[in-house]
Order: sequence, then C-alpha cells, then structure tokens
Amino acid sequence: MYRLITSDLDETLLRKDGSISEANVSAIKEAAAAGVKFVPNTGRSFLTIQPLLQTLGLFQQPDEYVISYNGGVVVENQNNRVIVSNAMPHDEAEKVFGIMREFDDIDIHVYTLDHLYIYHLRADDQAYLKTRGVAYDEFNAPTLAAFKNDQIMKIIGMHPQRHVQDRLYQAVMTRFNDQINCTYSSGQYMEVNHLGVDKGKAVLDLGQQLGISADEIIAIGDNDNDLSMLRVAGMPVAVANGIDSVKQVAKYVTDHDYERGVADAIKHFID
Repeated sequence: MYRLITSDLDETLLRKDGSISEANVSAIKEAAAAGVKFVPNTGRSFLTIQPLLQTLGLFQQPDEYVISYNGGVVVENQNNRVIVSNAMPHDEAEKVFGIMREFDDIDIHVYTLDHLYIYHLRADDQAYLKTRGVAYDEFNAPTLAAFKNDQIMKIIGMHPQRHVQDRLYQAVMTRFNDQINCTYSSGQYMEVNHLGVDKGKAVLDLGQQLGISADEIIAIGDNDNDLSMLRVAGMPVAVANGIDSVKQVAKYVTDHDYERGVADAIKHFID
C-alpha cells in the first residue's frame, strides 16, 4: 500500500547528538529491500547529510532522493542532481535579512544551493551545528549583495527562547502581509522560505514525478516545519517526542522517540 516514506531528520530520525540508532537504520534498509523508497525531508542542505546517506545505503544511488531546505530543493542522490528548485527571489531574501538584522540577539543563516553562511554566529548555535557536522562560513556584511548571483534557498534566525522566535515570526509575517512561509524547527530556529515552498509540496511534486500518489506516502515528523508534509501524506506519523500540533495531525504516534520511532512506523506499516 505504501511506496514512499519521507522523514524529517533532526529529532525525528536522528538523536540529539546527530547520530542514528541501529534500529532505525535496519528498518529503513528492510523497507528499501521491500521496494519502498526512503526520502529524507530536511531543512538542512543535502550536502550535509551525505554521511547519513552512506549509512542508509542511499549514497550516490540513482532513483533515490533527498528533499532539502524545507522543500526548497529536491535532488537525486546520484551526483546530487537537482530536479526541483524553489529559491527565494533575491529582493525577498534581502528584505527578510534586513528584518532579522533588527534583532540583536539572534544569528542568521543564509542558505545558498550549496553552502551555508552565518551572520553574527551565536556560541550555542555553533555547538549545535557541530553535532550535525554542518560546514559554514561566517559573514558580517549588512546586506546580501555578495549573493546576488546565487540561489538563496532559505533564511533562518536562531535563538533558544521561544518568545524571541515568536517576535521574529511576527515581524517577518507582518512586513510581508503573510505572503511568505515561516515555520519553527529544532526548538531554536525560525525558518523562512518563499511562499508556497514547504516539505509537503516538495514530496507531492516528487511523488508525481515517480508516479506515487499521496495515499501511498508515509510522512514522519516531530516539529512545526513538518506539518505541511504530514497534512498531505496518506499516513502522517508523529514520533513520540513530537510537539502537540504534530501529534494532533498524525494518524499514528509511535511508541518511541527519535531512538526508534521511525523503526516503529516502518514495522507497523511496511512489515
């Protein structure tokens, strides 16, 4: 019945230190052996998860895919071939960056297609990114003029306190008259994509290219930026550590958290 599983990574498939349990690895490989595609669906760059793809047996494989930047890009794993790109218009990215610069206590991530740049890096963010093996360059320019010829996939602001994230969310949404996509992730990020770009649309677009319907898709997540894919998938799944809004959308909540929640879902629906 189900032909594709798409899963968030951080705090869904991966532990807090960025590692993955053997239970999750084994279940994904068993699903693949049964002919079910496993598609990571992450806010991160596809380049940062190549070691994970190696662990899962998906590295450089043709007809296997990753959804990255919250739906900003879909790549085929072989040669990291871009098949869908939903970049932010430069003027839009510049405006978002300017709004975020008004907040003195956040740092700002600017994701191009193949790199991450961070403005005013916070020490706590630096520590978190180290656990994920994420490479980046710091920059302190007051504009995004240096990226004029790059595809900017998304921009995010980081602060560990939710009330600061909420203020940032309201500032961006208000200045854009709600015509932009803002979500939360990992308990510390407020993420901004172009309007209409999200994990859900990306997995449906990929499914259409592969001849896979929404009813044949399992989506697994834990946080706010996963809601779009949970709402469109035939079987939306929340891991046990998921936030309340995710659990409310889910048709199935796993018994376990990121330690083996993905394995729970695969055993329940695929075996």
